[in-house]
Amino acid sequence: MQRRTFLQTAVAGLSLAQISKLAAAGDMPMRTLGKTGLRVSRFCLGGFHMRKEGEENAIKMIHRAMDLGVNFFDSARKYHDGESDATYGKALGGESSKRGQVLLMSKAQLRTAAGAMYQLEQTLRDMKTDYLDLWQCHEVSTPQEVAQIFGPGGSLEAFVKAKEQGKVRHIGFTGHRNPEVHLALLRGFGGWETIQHPVNLIDKHYLSFIDNVLPEARGAGYGLIAMKTNAMGPILKEGIATIPECLRYAMAQDTHTICSGVETLEQLDENVATIKHDKPYTDAEMETLLSRTAKGKIGSEVERYKLKPEDA
Repeated sequence: MQRRTFLQTAVAGLSLAQISKLAAAGDMPMRTLGKTGLRVSRFCLGGFHMRKEGEENAIKMIHRAMDLGVNFFDSARKYHDGESDATYGKALGGESSKRGQVLLMSKAQLRTAAGAMYQLEQTLRDMKTDYLDLWQCHEVSTPQEVAQIFGPGGSLEAFVKAKEQGKVRHIGFTGHRNPEVHLALLRGFGGWETIQHPVNLIDKHYLSFIDNVLPEARGAGYGLIAMKTNAMGPILKEGIATIPECLRYAMAQDTHTICSGVETLEQLDENVATIKHDKPYTDAEMETLLSRTAKGKIGSEVERYKLKPEDA
C-alpha cells in the first residue's frame, strides 16, 4: 500500500470553503465516556491551542465548535496563566448562558490538596460556573509526583473532596511522559473515572501508552481521552503523516473522545470534517502505516514530551 492511499480522505483536495461545509454536514459522533456516563462528542476542543491566537479567535472557535456538534471542551489552570479557563467563561457565560449546553473539563497541576483546591476555585471563578463536569490531575510525569499525590495532604484529597462537595462531577488524570506513571496512578486509587494520554502513530514504537495503558484502562471502565494525536506538531512538521491520517489512526484505537489542539477555525473544520466523515483505519491499514512510521524518526525525537532514553 502506497502513502497516497492514506491521503484519500474526506477532506483531501477540497477547498477551505468546501471543508467548512463538510464539517457542518452530518451529525457529530457521540460516545459514553466510560463509567462517568457522560455523552461526549468524539471531538473535544483542546484548551491550550485554541487560546494561542488570542481571546477573540478562541471565542469564535468555541462557538463554531458548538455549532458543529461539539459538546466537550478542555482546559487547564496552567494554560496561558488561567486565560483559557477565563475564555470559556466569556464564551459561555452572561445572561444568555450556554453553560448547560456543554461539558467542561479543566485540570490542576499542583500536587498538594490545598494547592489543587485553590486552582479549582480559580477555575470555577474564571469559567463562571459552580461546577466542572470533569476535573483532572494534570500532567503527572514522575513516580515522585505519584507519591505526593497519594500521600498525606496530597492532591488526591482535593479531588475526592471536590467531588463529594459537588464542585466537580467526575475526576481523572492526565500525563504524557511515561506509561509506568499512568499505571501507578491507575492502580493506586480505584476512584478515578477518566484517563488521558498520547494516542498517535508514533507512540507504539517507544514507551507506548497505547500498548501499556489503554488496555488496562479500558478493562477498568475508564473514560478514554486521546490527546497529542500530532505529537504537539512534529508528526505533521516532519512529514510523517497528515492531520487526517493522525485522526483516523486515533479513531482506530477506539477511545471515547479525541482532545485535539487546533488554533484556527480552518483547522477546527478540518478536524471535525475528518471525524464526521472518515472511517477509522482497519487493522491491515494500521499495520502498513506503523511499518512506514517505524522507518523514520521515533521516540522522544518526535514525542519530545516523553521520557528520554538517557533519563530512564
